[in-house]
Amino acid sequence: MNRSAGALACLMCLLSLRQAASQDKTLLLETDKSRMAEDVRREFLHCWNAYKKYAWGHDELKPLSKGYRDWGRFSLCMTPVDAMDALTLMGLADEAQEARELVVSKLSFDRDMEVKNFEITIRLLGGLLSNFQLTGDKRLLTLAEELGNRLLPVFNSPTGMPYVAEIGTLLIEFGTLSKLTGKAVFYEKAKRALVELYNRRSPIGLLGSGINVETGAWTDSLSHISGGIDSYYEYLLKCWRLFDDKECETMWRTSIDAAGKYLAHETTTGFWYARVNMRTGKREQTRFGALDAFLPAVLALSGDLERAARLEASCYRMWTRFGIEPEEIDYATMTVTEGAYPLRPEIIESAYYLYYITKRPAYLEMGRTFFDSLKRYCKTDAGYAALKDVRTKEKKDNMESFFLAETLKYLYLLFAPAETLDPTKVIFNTEAHPIRRTW
Repeated sequence: MNRSAGALACLMCLLSLRQAASQDKTLLLETDKSRMAEDVRREFLHCWNAYKKYAWGHDELKPLSKGYRDWGRFSLCMTPVDAMDALTLMGLADEAQEARELVVSKLSFDRDMEVKNFEITIRLLGGLLSNFQLTGDKRLLTLAEELGNRLLPVFNSPTGMPYVAEIGTLLIEFGTLSKLTGKAVFYEKAKRALVELYNRRSPIGLLGSGINVETGAWTDSLSHISGGIDSYYEYLLKCWRLFDDKECETMWRTSIDAAGKYLAHETTTGFWYARVNMRTGKREQTRFGALDAFLPAVLALSGDLERAARLEASCYRMWTRFGIEPEEIDYATMTVTEGAYPLRPEIIESAYYLYYITKRPAYLEMGRTFFDSLKRYCKTDAGYAALKDVRTKEKKDNMESFFLAETLKYLYLLFAPAETLDPTKVIFNTEAHPIRRTW
């Protein structure tokens, strides 16, 4: 064999070894998945058992003081309603049944109290509907319909847009309630609110951060994908898919194109979405937060995998830079502008979708990083605690229900067998409650 042929043979051998090593790593990660899923399940049970011991029947566990917090004068069983479908998906049938019996025996909407319409809709209405579909327990649908009826007056503004609510984030829940009860009013009210908001977009297709629902005039012209606007984009896409609503498809395509044109920002620190003036598109802030990390999931679901992967990589950089994700950074300088970590799920949700669609092991590794950070910085002997500031890692006496409904659920689904839940056959609302098109 001549030298050149020998060199070529050696090169081919090295390439084969590298390919084999890469395949071995992939296989190892696949083997590891079941162990990771079981680890997440164990941590979920750790939180659930702490809730049962210290906060049973109340809205939230306080993990440091080992007490509870209710959102108002009365408990609305926020944690058990939010956690029920996660318990079912994790195969914790006895715990799911126990939670369901608590909810149907204790939860009452015949209360004189103020509530946050958006949170009540995504957590309670979404949770009741999802668990009705999973179990067939008609008592849950009865509760959902009662809640829907009590929330309907929120749409009685001159514009049809709801008072004190994220206007674009109601149609999945109210639309599903409409389909399951046969009562069109729920769909019509929520759909009108979404259309009225869309019709007030700026000439370049963007929404602002605040609007007067009495007059329809914008009160804040800052446009972004963060809290208050984020789920508008999410629900346009998902309502098109869930209800086969072509008007939602048109609104989705117009809105996401405008966001991609004016908000997307390539910088030396990564690929981000900025905050701009809704009328001019002029960049006003280079702020990006934990809530913004929902967008890679939505982009991936829509088929824009290239942009989804690049944005998720930036979100991951934000997480690893501080050991865990801060609420908000200035991505131009990669410095913290809001340091809290309230146990948010969005970056994990995006990793889940990207892994399910691409099967790239890198997203499993991301999931492992997220899980390790949560255990290291947030675990207590009575559940998990939010952080006051990621720079100090000081804990806060708070574990919101979405930690069970979303954060740990998406982590579990990332590692669980694919047959556990096919995200192409369900639509998750923004609280991660899976809705099936059963109508």
